[in-house]
Amino acid sequence: MKILVGWEVPDDAFTLELLLNVDGNEASIYSELDSFKSAAESEHWDVILLSLDFPSREASMELFTQLQAVIDASPIVGVCQPGDTTHLIEFLSQGLHSHVVRDDGGDFMMLLTSVLESAYETIEAMKARVVAERLSEEVESVRKLQESVIPSDLPKINGYSIVGRYEPSEIKVSGRNSVVMAGGDYYDSFMLNDEMIVLLVGDASGHGVKACMSIMTMHTLIRMIKNEQYPDAAEFVGAVNDRLCTSDIVQDEGGFITLLYSMLNVEKHQIEWTCAGHPLPLLQDLDTNEITVMGNEDDIGLPLAVSDGWPYEKMVAEIPNNSRVLIYTDGLEEAYPPSGDALLDQFGVKGIIRGLQDSKDVSLDAALDHLFDLSSDITEGAGRHDDTSVILIERKD
Repeated sequence: MKILVGWEVPDDAFTLELLLNVDGNEASIYSELDSFKSAAESEHWDVILLSLDFPSREASMELFTQLQAVIDASPIVGVCQPGDTTHLIEFLSQGLHSHVVRDDGGDFMMLLTSVLESAYETIEAMKARVVAERLSEEVESVRKLQESVIPSDLPKINGYSIVGRYEPSEIKVSGRNSVVMAGGDYYDSFMLNDEMIVLLVGDASGHGVKACMSIMTMHTLIRMIKNEQYPDAAEFVGAVNDRLCTSDIVQDEGGFITLLYSMLNVEKHQIEWTCAGHPLPLLQDLDTNEITVMGNEDDIGLPLAVSDGWPYEKMVAEIPNNSRVLIYTDGLEEAYPPSGDALLDQFGVKGIIRGLQDSKDVSLDAALDHLFDLSSDITEGAGRHDDTSVILIERKD
């Protein structure tokens, strides 16, 4: 802690230096006005100790005002004479941070280091709160930008119902209220034609502005080229990947995006999808309550923006009547208790399957509620450390 001292009694300088230059603190004591002003203007000081009689009682307020104009929000601690209440009140009303009252024996000097450290820590805490509030505002702005590309309504057509949900990660810090984070998850859906619906879920690496901008880049790109003639989902994902490999926004600091891109044919009851480093979808037979992983691990391609020209694979499956399909990001399965092992104790695919089986007789919205609640419960109130996007599809003719 760097301490600047303005003191009207030169003989006290040695004692002040002895008492203040402890525990790594560096104190500079001035009893000459011009030297004090020069030091105040030329260097940064963590805290300032000012005698309210320096350079004289009459000139001290003028110096205090000048000092406030040149320091960078450093706290000023005043030292006043006993009984000089009127003089002290004048300084306090003008922004004096705190004060110490002198005594005849000079014992007040023993308190100076503690008072100065307290003043410094108080100001630093205030600065930290301001920074935290501004960061919170920035995170909220990024989160709103991210959520602006997520559709509020999904189609219901030809016996198919579709619901989706996005939840940001919520991390509890030091027992305080949960902090809502910005991330890189999103889902989207749009009609290609009267019988083909696109359903996709994506997850950009990292958090915050960078992840959000990566998702926005991919979202914009997909919407730009969605009507171009690609023979299948794999060719489309390959085209998206090649373009993202040239994106500085996505590739900055080794960034990438995982994607599950699917096309649902509501006439043929068939879903075609391509997986780029993403969890595979789950198929639930509501008659038997059996749940299976759709596709093969060998067909999972690299995440997007890793290698241009990557040969992605197309997977196709029939959607039987009275069944559901779940497409999700890894935030759902990777929830885990704060005291547990992130790999061994996480919610996992087993937890997702259990949640789907528990809710087979309720509506799609209620099933999503149950799934998200189970995933959140395992964190014991600490919140999921990753944001989560889910699309749940149901066929009932």
